[in-house]
Amino acid sequence: MTEAERPGSDQGAHDPALEGLPDAYADWRRSTLGRITDALEERLLLDRIGQVRGLSILDVGCGDGVLATRLAQGGARVTGIDASAEMIAAARRRAKAAGVEVDLVEGDAGGLPFPAGHFDCVVSVATLCFVDDPRPTIRDMVRVLKPGGRLILGELGRWNLWAAQRRVKGWLGSKLWSAVHFRSRRDLIELADQAGLYDAAVTGAVFYPPHGIAAHLMARVDHMIGTVTTIGGAFLVLTAKSSAEAAS
Repeated sequence: MTEAERPGSDQGAHDPALEGLPDAYADWRRSTLGRITDALEERLLLDRIGQVRGLSILDVGCGDGVLATRLAQGGARVTGIDASAEMIAAARRRAKAAGVEVDLVEGDAGGLPFPAGHFDCVVSVATLCFVDDPRPTIRDMVRVLKPGGRLILGELGRWNLWAAQRRVKGWLGSKLWSAVHFRSRRDLIELADQAGLYDAAVTGAVFYPPHGIAAHLMARVDHMIGTVTTIGGAFLVLTAKSSAEAAS
């Protein structure tokens, strides 16, 4: 997850905290730590999403469109929504450069402007960690899922060195990190249960400390650690399915 993590799609499009984010994302991805970390997170997300060809997918808090574009390249019909007009513009440029179509909408995660039962899959990465009470937002994500559709949430893990460092930054006055909510595997499973979802599972990634050398040394074994535990993972992915009752 980038050092300029998106401040949440529930914030206003003209919030000053959202200004300049595309450049910050680009700077992060040019660093060794950013390049390795983003690749591991994307690998886990794509693995959990699985085959996407022919699916209708909503990316909530799509940012500058990296994941949305990758899913469209895989043959999915992708819609992305983000609170930042600047990020939506960056996502449009990315999709155009890749030669794919992505339907991009400026809007909030808390009130999705889509009909019920519309998507096969809803994906959201590093969005709910900036929402005080994520339950209404998750319920709206479930609402737009088809019965049996899948919800996939990428969130910031609670028990790891990245979270510890970010908590210290929050204590020292960072508005971004003082507002964030780190969640454990249990937290995510409980949120899925409360939303009426089933077959919930959580997988982790990014088990190294936030340092480029550590990332380089541990990247090859990171996915293997994630197959046996989520403790120590800075990035957690929840996957769950919608039932007919949840969707209604």
